[in-house]
Amino acid sequence: MKYRISMLIYPILLSGCLSLDPHYQQPAAPVPTTWPTGTTQADVPELAGWKQVINDQRLTRVVEQALRSNRDLRKAIADIEAARAQYGEERAALFPTLNAELDNSRSHTLDSGITGSADAGGSISSFELDLFGRNRSLTREYKELWLASAETANSTRLTLISETAIAWFTLAADNSNLQLTRETMKSAADTLRITQARLKAGVASATDVSEAMTIWQAARASEANYRTLVQQDVNALNLLVGNPLPDELLPASLDSLAEQTIKLVPAGVSSAVLLRRPDVREAEHNLKSVNASIGAARASFFPTLTLTASAGTASNSLSNLFSGGSRIWSFAPSLTLPLFTGGSNLAALHYAEAEKKGYVATYEKTIQTAFSEVADALARRTTLSDQLDAQQGYVAAARQSQRLALRSYQSGVGDYLSVLTAQRTLWAAQQELITLKQTDFDNRITLWQTLGGGIG
Repeated sequence: MKYRISMLIYPILLSGCLSLDPHYQQPAAPVPTTWPTGTTQADVPELAGWKQVINDQRLTRVVEQALRSNRDLRKAIADIEAARAQYGEERAALFPTLNAELDNSRSHTLDSGITGSADAGGSISSFELDLFGRNRSLTREYKELWLASAETANSTRLTLISETAIAWFTLAADNSNLQLTRETMKSAADTLRITQARLKAGVASATDVSEAMTIWQAARASEANYRTLVQQDVNALNLLVGNPLPDELLPASLDSLAEQTIKLVPAGVSSAVLLRRPDVREAEHNLKSVNASIGAARASFFPTLTLTASAGTASNSLSNLFSGGSRIWSFAPSLTLPLFTGGSNLAALHYAEAEKKGYVATYEKTIQTAFSEVADALARRTTLSDQLDAQQGYVAAARQSQRLALRSYQSGVGDYLSVLTAQRTLWAAQQELITLKQTDFDNRITLWQTLGGGIG
């Protein structure tokens, strides 16, 4: 009896000891260790989490609400749960299925009258002993797919934080443009009244009035356009967040925001930080998954040992089943050796190996894309400060030029065309300054995102 138990237990214990998966080695990152700006450092520090990067309570609350209610993120989380369930389902194949059975029957015949029988026992139904690791390889494959889906959700989360912050700053920029346009429209209206008064006094021409009218009408059209953009920005934010936002969480203008509303990530980060990006991790988990599928394909060339066994008691009556019954048992191993499959096993192996080559290329391309995104953000960062400083000086000079041109015109020395040109130049310079301020905030959050973000 002990010998029979040993024959049943040992194959189960030995199953799965062999793995035919290829040795996995992480592909080398096909990018330099330093950025094009030349900044690098030996260690790879953890980047700050989004709550440490965002330094505005309103924007923090907006992002928190987006993380709770955004439907794309909910879908990504649901995909994680589905992948985890598939992994659990595949992992269950590593263990035998134990069934308990209890049967009782009574019958009547003319020859023997009323007869009865009762059976009770347990059974293992068609359990495949994983001698060559096929089931374990499949389990690893589904585990890596589950982990890849988790990184997909992390990537979605990171993108959502970035998109929400950028949409919030876009609204602030359009509010600034709307405010600027209204100020320009008011200034143009004042200039138009002055020009009309000078026309009545005989010191201005009808052409001057007509030119003054053009900039006022242009400002009116621009004001209506920015009112539309502001409402569309609010709609876009509501879609990202998943619910309508209260007015107290919306920004007023860019000038009302502190420069450190988005803190800069530390300088000198090594390019090795890219390996922590969720999309890079997702690509590597997919690569590990197909690596495990090669092991499963290799195992298909070897015999399959399936075990069916049962043990229990039987009696003519249910009342005597466990006291006066007789013991019964069965043990039925089945060995299957693939002799001819029409080349399907070999084709499956070649397919898995080709897939691995593709996933290696995808992994390397993901790292290269990540490097390019960070390099672009860093390149913009290095020139943005100088451009902002120059643009602020340009706005100050344009404002002074417009003031002098208007003064000359009012004193009868200058012509109105100079006033009109100076006013349009100032307006365009102020709009460009708003765009640059928005770019500064966007670049800060983009740099944090492209480096892989942080935890929390």
